[in-house]
Amino acid sequence: MTVRLVYVLDAYCGWSYGFARTMAEVTAEHPELPVEVVSGGLFTGARRRPIGEFGFIREANARLTEVTGVTFGAGFERLLEAGEFVMDSEAAARGVAALRALAPERAVELVARLQDAFYQHGESLSEPATYRGLAERAGLDPDLLVAAFASANAAAEAAADFRCAQELGVQGFPTLLAVDGERAATLAVGHASTEEVIRRLAALR
Repeated sequence: MTVRLVYVLDAYCGWSYGFARTMAEVTAEHPELPVEVVSGGLFTGARRRPIGEFGFIREANARLTEVTGVTFGAGFERLLEAGEFVMDSEAAARGVAALRALAPERAVELVARLQDAFYQHGESLSEPATYRGLAERAGLDPDLLVAAFASANAAAEAAADFRCAQELGVQGFPTLLAVDGERAATLAVGHASTEEVIRRLAALR
């Protein structure tokens, strides 16, 4: 069986942030499996509103910490307290596309770093400076990453990602699929432990 993993997430989605550790461990356990990272469009259109209007976030984050162990940094807490920051999933998806273009073999790791930039440091995923700093920390060329983020290709890739997520029938983020040809098996939606994902993957073989 020729299987690839399709990892559909939104960089601004808290549960996607909480899934980063599981995803890293799964890919470390199965380095032979290619991974396609796809951005979803959680905060687009009418949902692109100030973060303070989403009253569930604090409660959801407490649940995230309880279930996954992730923490939220002071920079993010300041954004949440001010309530004015607007999460824009199209910009975040352009960032994911840019990272994917520069270092496709590191896509899972680099998307996790992008999530940390927001959830730890409160950095906007719409700002070139965020990508410059990420590139410097990750050993990428900052100028190339910033240019890729601003490119028409990144915008086209973001739109293609949103279409792909819809065509796959993804209803929530993150979703991890094992895809073999035209068949797709769901390994995780929202949350799953590393052990659960690996067990489900083994059952497909």
